[in-house]
Amino acid sequence: MVWIQFLVCLAVIGLAGARLSRYGDVIAEKTGLGRNWVGLVLMATVTSLPELVTGVSAVTVVGAPDIAIGDVLGSCVFNLLILVVVDFLYREESVYTRASRGHILAAGFGVVLIGLTGLSLILAPLGADLAIDLSIGHVGAYTPLFILLYLLAMRSVYQYQRREMAEFVEESAARYEDVSLREAIIGYGVAAGFIVAAGTWLPFVGEDIAQQMGWQQSFVGTLFVAAATSAPEIAVTIAAVRIGALDMAIANLLGSNLFDILIVALDDLFYRPGPILAHVSPVHAVSAFSAVIMTGTAVVGLFYRPGAKLLRMVGWISVFLLALYLINSWVLFRYGG
Repeated sequence: MVWIQFLVCLAVIGLAGARLSRYGDVIAEKTGLGRNWVGLVLMATVTSLPELVTGVSAVTVVGAPDIAIGDVLGSCVFNLLILVVVDFLYREESVYTRASRGHILAAGFGVVLIGLTGLSLILAPLGADLAIDLSIGHVGAYTPLFILLYLLAMRSVYQYQRREMAEFVEESAARYEDVSLREAIIGYGVAAGFIVAAGTWLPFVGEDIAQQMGWQQSFVGTLFVAAATSAPEIAVTIAAVRIGALDMAIANLLGSNLFDILIVALDDLFYRPGPILAHVSPVHAVSAFSAVIMTGTAVVGLFYRPGAKLLRMVGWISVFLLALYLINSWVLFRYGG
């Protein structure tokens, strides 16, 4: 039954996430705010909503900080794995030859934020051993830094987009003339409600899976819960590729990773026993640095633009991304604490 519950959560989040993204796009169009910026931020925030709900419920209700941090960092790794799917679905050529190089800016901020998370995971236990206070009240000193860097990233990407990349997220003519703003807001709220419900359920399912299968929470949170909460990213990304909005698909994934690190700060605020990264397994640093290496690999692809595909399926960048994901999963399964 626990696996049936997991699949139900996965299905609800995937279906509701796709509807949520569509209605978010309608709202962006109807309000006149434009799809360039609103679409970029809205899609990334919306598709990361399950990670936020799962993390908060994991630390406040279940008391499983490893599930919360494993979900966030596992989602970062999983989002980069979705680039392999994008490369496979984009049959014309390698996805990196067509994607805008402007994504490098968001990816760079991702490297900084995720790298700082990995460093904080390593320093947290050292601070206790050396009697160095690395906290502000019950939260870690890294939490305000994560929030400030996220806001700086959003502002920088916005300014760069306005100045250099008017076509960063593809504009299109009015496509939702048959949907009113009121209908879109109602539909958005209903879809969000399903995601909140399924996201709140997920930590309990993860706990049951860990106990019944004899797996560690860090592995369950990073692999299974992260895959489920990344279902909206999968749905939105595949839909974007199919309609030719390649840059929107990539921006959603990189933007989701930025928001995921903001979730670490929010989880820390809700976790009362102390700085959350000092109360989880250091093995999560493996996921953090795996995500850093994978993001760097994507940057290489965006800058170098390799054109050839292996066996006409995916480029060598995608093969390397897949290999890193598999190695990360194996390490979490073998050594997860």
